[in-house]
Amino acid sequence: MRKLPSGRYQARYQLPGGSTSVTAPDTFRTKIEATAWLAKQRAAIGEGRINPAAVTTTLGEYADSWLQARDLKATTRTLYRRQYAKAIEPHWGAIRLGDITPAAVSAWYSTLLVERPTERAHVYALFRTILNTAWRDDLIAANPCRVQGGGAVKGRSKAIRPASLAELEALVAALDERWRPLVMLGAWCALRFGEATELRRGDIDLAAGLVRVRRGVTWMTGEPHVDTPKSAAGLRDVAIPPHLTPMLSTHLADHVAAGRRALLFPLEPGGLVQVSPHRFRPLFAAARSAAGREDLTFHALRHTGAVLAAATGATVAELMARLGHATPAMAMRYQHAAADRDRVIADALSRMINEG
Repeated sequence: MRKLPSGRYQARYQLPGGSTSVTAPDTFRTKIEATAWLAKQRAAIGEGRINPAAVTTTLGEYADSWLQARDLKATTRTLYRRQYAKAIEPHWGAIRLGDITPAAVSAWYSTLLVERPTERAHVYALFRTILNTAWRDDLIAANPCRVQGGGAVKGRSKAIRPASLAELEALVAALDERWRPLVMLGAWCALRFGEATELRRGDIDLAAGLVRVRRGVTWMTGEPHVDTPKSAAGLRDVAIPPHLTPMLSTHLADHVAAGRRALLFPLEPGGLVQVSPHRFRPLFAAARSAAGREDLTFHALRHTGAVLAAATGATVAELMARLGHATPAMAMRYQHAAADRDRVIADALSRMINEG
């Protein structure tokens, strides 16, 4: 140990073999405190509780190997790398795994992306997951990420209001006819935008009345990436409401190229590239203005379809299957929304009697 110009003490020891020295992550107020820390490290070495790799490997080195080895979709890997480079690597990249303490993590979290709570939760969850793997690899004794609720995304800042049937009709009427089935599938079949825009001719079975969801497209740095849905539950067959069959039949005949691989909704007629959210957004914005629903998003159409399905009396399991949810939590939200709508209907029925 040595006394620093500040008056505090620095402690250091060598790993067995004498080739690598390890410095305490903090300095100590007194020589006795520094001596006590060294004694604990000596005991840990004697008991085999100190992994030499843990005290020499930096978070940056470990995270790089973690991102390489993790079984991830390409788009997820790209997203994780962005999050890591933006918010984790600058602070933790050069820090050794064994030097990351709960107190240091809490201090970092207190200033992490405070104006972007959703992104903050995702970044913290990624950091915690990386260190959880390090713990399972016996590189650290415990995961220092212990911020209560740090990785949880708080509730929506505003509730999604589904479109009424009249608003949906006005929305579709305001669109060019080649985009109308896209909106109708988003609403009546509760498809995600990436699922609907990756549909091919071979995915539509009008005879059986089914749309087969097998893939989805996501966009990263302006390029489309086609992959399977994000969970096994996303692979599903969705029954098409019969009133959509004529529109889809006409769309397939007039706007979709020949061949099972032909896109239903290419950016250009007969093209090979899906329409992206960026290119579709202004078209949708104009239509929602015409419908008097400036707040409406494509995702709200999926919410609309889910509420309509719940209103038919669909069970939680049936909603999960139709929407491609892996857990009941989201399906329950739509059942609650349908129950709220039922109260509105009941009140309206009473008004009819009173007014009569």
